[in-house]
Amino acid sequence: MLDSRGASTSDTLEKLLEHDTKVKVGGIDVDGILRGKLMSKKKFLSIAESGFGFCSVIFGWDMHDQTYFKELKISNAENGYRDIIAIPDLDSFRRIPWEDNVPFFLLSFMDPDTGGPVSACPRGLLKTASDKLEKHGYGAMAGAEYEFFQFRAPVDPTVPTSERNSSSTARFLRENPANSLPPLTEGMFGYSLTRPVHNQEYYYGIYDACEKFRCNIEGWHTESGPGVFEAALAFGEIKQMADKAGLFKYVVKSMGSKFGITPCFMAKPREGLPGNSGHMHVSIVDKSGKNLFYRGQKDNNPPHPDLANLSDMGRHFLAGLLDGLPDVMPIVAPTVNSYKRLVENFWAPVTVSWGLEHRAASIRLIAPPTSSPKATRFEVRVAGADANPFLVLAAILSLGWRGVEKKMEIKVPPLGKGQDVGGSADKGIRLAKSLKEATATMTREGSVAREVFGDEFVEHFGGTREHEIRLWDEAVTDWEVKRYIETV
Repeated sequence: MLDSRGASTSDTLEKLLEHDTKVKVGGIDVDGILRGKLMSKKKFLSIAESGFGFCSVIFGWDMHDQTYFKELKISNAENGYRDIIAIPDLDSFRRIPWEDNVPFFLLSFMDPDTGGPVSACPRGLLKTASDKLEKHGYGAMAGAEYEFFQFRAPVDPTVPTSERNSSSTARFLRENPANSLPPLTEGMFGYSLTRPVHNQEYYYGIYDACEKFRCNIEGWHTESGPGVFEAALAFGEIKQMADKAGLFKYVVKSMGSKFGITPCFMAKPREGLPGNSGHMHVSIVDKSGKNLFYRGQKDNNPPHPDLANLSDMGRHFLAGLLDGLPDVMPIVAPTVNSYKRLVENFWAPVTVSWGLEHRAASIRLIAPPTSSPKATRFEVRVAGADANPFLVLAAILSLGWRGVEKKMEIKVPPLGKGQDVGGSADKGIRLAKSLKEATATMTREGSVAREVFGDEFVEHFGGTREHEIRLWDEAVTDWEVKRYIETV
């Protein structure tokens, strides 16, 4: 049967696309941005199996298309920003409902010399991590939650109303302070049933578009903050979950453009308000789908009471997460702004910490008796909405599996109920307070990141973060000018 759930072989493509004349394709860069193009159906059918050349510059420039200060191996002036090979994933087939149902396929990027994934390809990195489990007959399941602010694109008399989108917002911000950008709704009103009615067509439009685009929303509500929504995406296999998470942002931004709304996934858009999180949930299953983090029979003498219903594999996985978390901070908190969210007293974790149903800890263990056995999992709460979901899930899986393989033991006691992160009862080390500190930790010789991802990825990704740091170091902010222009 041919439908929107995938075209697993090229033999089905001609029938699948018989009424189409064009196809859209896109791949993910290190910042989690979808980069792609529209091509003719004839061209697509000719490259569906073998792939096509795609300029490697998408791994040689930043999110604003500025080439990195530091020449990085994958794409640079010396190699002429040569092509890499883009392979369509036929199982990723979707139709874009807000673009007249044009067919869409995700791409994976391959090294033309080795034939393997480009070392910095986010989809390739997650597949490599997942393959390690699959060799043992296991699989990984995941879920994602995103919070994001929304702002009204300002009215510009020189621009038609139909074009009042994120581009007009960028133009407005060149001439006006960011705080003058109006939010979609005012005030704090989490879980409101009335606020979505204010923008009903947009609110339901996102939900319906996600369902048609195969990145289904499980829960969808207002969050505490002016114009803030939160989406919990439907739980699924980890690689498919990453696809859904990456494409969710594409849906929201596309729908926003049609309604004159600018969605904002940066970690901390507004001073004095909570930031935008991107929590990830992960569990391990066997071939039958049985959750392997559930212990089965309660341990009456666990190392910590919180672990009574967590299996030995789950305990080793948790130990691996805790041990490696400081070394992957640039992945879960990838921008300068990320660290404005990770501060005390704003519902964000700041230490290597964990606890059973503890929403202030970096890692929340969800297990019986408060959850069903099949729902036993870890929620990693450090990641922000600005993080690349492919890299975050690859990091969680790689660190956790390292703990399983090495049978690592948990060295940090859990946070008790009512105990604050960073307080006297928190024995975990403080996570990096800046992107510069985090990047130095990740790229140092012998880091856990180098062990699980390899030197080539760490050198590339670390170089991209050093570029971001340099841009920030050279920037003169409004805060500095306002504070010092007259007084010093």
